Amino acid sequence: MENIALIDSFSEFKDDKLIDRVTLMAILEDVLRNALKKKYGDDDNFDIIINPDKGDLEIWRNRIVVADGEVEDPNQEIELSEAQLIEPDFEVGEDVAEEVKLVNLGRRSILALRQNLISKIHEHDNTNIYKQFKELEGEIYSAEVHHIRHRAIILLDDEGNEIILPKDKQIPSDFFRKGENVRGIIESVELKGNKPAIILSRTAPAFLEKLFEQEIPEVFDGLITIKNVVRIPGEKAKVAVDSYDDRIDPVGACVGMKGSRIHGIVRELGNENIDVINYTNNLQLFITRALSPARVTSIKIDEETKRAEVLLKPEEVSKAIGRGGHNIRLAGKLTGYEIDVFREGAEEDVELTEFSDEIEGWIIDEFNKVGLDTAKSILEQDVDDLVKRTDLEEETILDVIRILKEEFED
Repeated sequence: MENIALIDSFSEFKDDKLIDRVTLMAILEDVLRNALKKKYGDDDNFDIIINPDKGDLEIWRNRIVVADGEVEDPNQEIELSEAQLIEPDFEVGEDVAEEVKLVNLGRRSILALRQNLISKIHEHDNTNIYKQFKELEGEIYSAEVHHIRHRAIILLDDEGNEIILPKDKQIPSDFFRKGENVRGIIESVELKGNKPAIILSRTAPAFLEKLFEQEIPEVFDGLITIKNVVRIPGEKAKVAVDSYDDRIDPVGACVGMKGSRIHGIVRELGNENIDVINYTNNLQLFITRALSPARVTSIKIDEETKRAEVLLKPEEVSKAIGRGGHNIRLAGKLTGYEIDVFREGAEEDVELTEFSDEIEGWIIDEFNKVGLDTAKSILEQDVDDLVKRTDLEEETILDVIRILKEEFED
């Protein structure tokens, strides 16, 4: 391979990778110097001249002329007789500059040099991609489905960068085909080896927050502030919003007329139910709003333990808890308080655990999971609704209801 052939390769990389000229020349010189160190032991006395525009590459080795038989370092010194073969009038003590052709390095060294050049350019390219996407962490990004695997979807953006959407970062109802465009948030960017791992998420609360910024002008302009976002992806979300302008209704502006503004966000998230709530510094009022659509009778707050005891009418309890306990769980996350629900007239009720001699513990646990922990809380429910909300068979539920009714009839 002649010097010109390496320059041709060099130009190919320049065109493909769009690396700036100075950086690429520095990479090539670094690779060449590594090759010279391996061949001669040192590269301090070599000059490398690169002109990629003309396809020129010159390597010059500089040595001092010494008397014949007095060479101590063959890389730094040259015998007088050898120097005079280059130029007859050389004398002891003078400097000799001799051009080194790549072919002199040997075929194996040249192949290694080219491979090293490719590796260095890819490494530089990967570093730039890492920096580019690191700055995009927390931002919405779109890419096309390239390959669907069991544990992740591999996406490619317009520049051919690979982005990973893991299974646990997908909304449960997500279903994508090859070639489809997918939106998510750049959740993390890490260098694994020399390759950047770019992780996209559709389940992060920040994705919902950024969708609000994109779809609702008042949020984008800063007239409405998003205080907190909590989600059970694909099921339910609660968003606390505030405005410093009393003329703006933050909830109304976010939802829009008949839900027109929020509809696109709901559709993007697989019909995730989104509650938009007015934020307030009044903790009791905030917890009350967070438990919407349930109507709260009264609240008792313990700021030390971060717990809130909420009293509701019996017919409001199921609304506060929500399907699968989603509503009360998200209300707790949104407010930062563990919320315990109590029913009005609970003094006449009986804890479900009191029936442990007749009802198996795992059945009691199933009811507790959906917030039904007393006899009356179960008796107030419709049987079909209990079948939907729990993992219990209808026959088991009817048996439990029979046992509870007998207690109150007695």
